[in-house]
Amino acid sequence: MHRLVFVVYPGFELLDMSGPASVFTSANRSLGLSGKPPFYAVDLASAAGGPVTSSSGVVVETQSLEERARGALDTLLVVGAEREHVLPVLADSAWSAWLPQLAGKAQRFGSVCSGAIILARLGLLDGRRVATHWDACAPLAAAFASVTVDPDSLYVVDGQLWTSAGVTTGIDMALAMVAQDLSADIAGEVAKRLVLYARRPGYQSQFSPLLQAQVKADSPFAELIAWILENLASTLDVPVLADRAGLSERTFHRKFVAAIGETPARFVEIARLDAARLLLCRGLSLKSVAAEIGLSPTARFSEAFERRFGIAPRLFREMHAEF
Repeated sequence: MHRLVFVVYPGFELLDMSGPASVFTSANRSLGLSGKPPFYAVDLASAAGGPVTSSSGVVVETQSLEERARGALDTLLVVGAEREHVLPVLADSAWSAWLPQLAGKAQRFGSVCSGAIILARLGLLDGRRVATHWDACAPLAAAFASVTVDPDSLYVVDGQLWTSAGVTTGIDMALAMVAQDLSADIAGEVAKRLVLYARRPGYQSQFSPLLQAQVKADSPFAELIAWILENLASTLDVPVLADRAGLSERTFHRKFVAAIGETPARFVEIARLDAARLLLCRGLSLKSVAAEIGLSPTARFSEAFERRFGIAPRLFREMHAEF
């Protein structure tokens, strides 16, 4: 069986562990329904072993890191927590004594959410590209110059290192592991059983333009933004948007930037290009995608896409399309 260990500590975020763990146990169930044996064996470990209390008050039983170092191990994941619970962890020498050894023997290792901070402090992320919770991206990058922090991706795979962004993105990363270990079909069955809205790929941003705008905008602009996302193929310049908002062009531009933190043109382009990624994943032609998001001709779309994501849309489609 594939031995998978989550490493926890007092105050850990329960969903960082329970969400991915549910993915792996659900994969076992899907295998069982087709007459196949379970693939994953999930264990929990902590510095000293025994009961560990999560931030939500739920207590879990764990093995010690030393004990786990003597057993078989295939995947090791360090879970996250709020900063006040993460920072004291490495005061316990058991972490530096055993965690690097565990990571070294695992086929893959990594973290969920702010667990990346613990790995970084142990030197396990040097020279690597990683994801972490949006609130920890800047502090992690500032404290560890040798670590490349990707503030946009839901999860990042760098060789045998797997790291995810905030909380629920651990579920997305776990589904990607299941797809790699077993099949995309099994991962899809798990996502359906867990009633997930969608299997989100790692390149998807932690925050969509709509969610960021909903957080920042007052209700009139929230309504406008919803309309923008439903009409990406239309003309969406300042005169059109200002008219719909019932404001003069100058007033609209000023208020939009103040509320959203982006110019209207920049926001519209971001929304269009994020939509383009989803359309490319469906295998649509570049010409069709450009038309659907209002960035025709294809050359204009390709230039904008590559400028934002650093990859040509044709290559992106080849890498991610589910034909």
